[in-house]
Amino acid sequence: MVRTPLTPEERERGERLGRLLREARGARSMPEVAAGAGVSAETLRKIETGRAPTPAFFTVAALARELGLSLDDLLSSCHVPDTDATPGKLPVAAA
Repeated sequence: MVRTPLTPEERERGERLGRLLREARGARSMPEVAAGAGVSAETLRKIETGRAPTPAFFTVAALARELGLSLDDLLSSCHVPDTDATPGKLPVAAA
C-alpha cells in the first residue's frame, strides 16, 4: 500500500501539535510523560519534532490526558485555516 503524501497543511498541523505537547510537557522528561500515556518515548519524540505529523487519535488522546490538555483545545490550537473550507466544518479526507 502506498501512502499519499501529506499536504503542507497536514505537516503544519503536525508541527503545531508537536509544539503544543512539548510546551505542555514543560520540565517533565519525555520518558516520564510517554510512560504515563502508555506510548514509547520515541513516539513522543517523533510527534514533538513533527516527524510523525499524523499520530493515531488514541495516542494523542492518551498524551493529552497525561498532560492535562483538552482535546477540544488541542484541535482548535492545531487547526490550520483553509480558505476553501466551509466555516465551522472540519475537512473530510477522501476515501
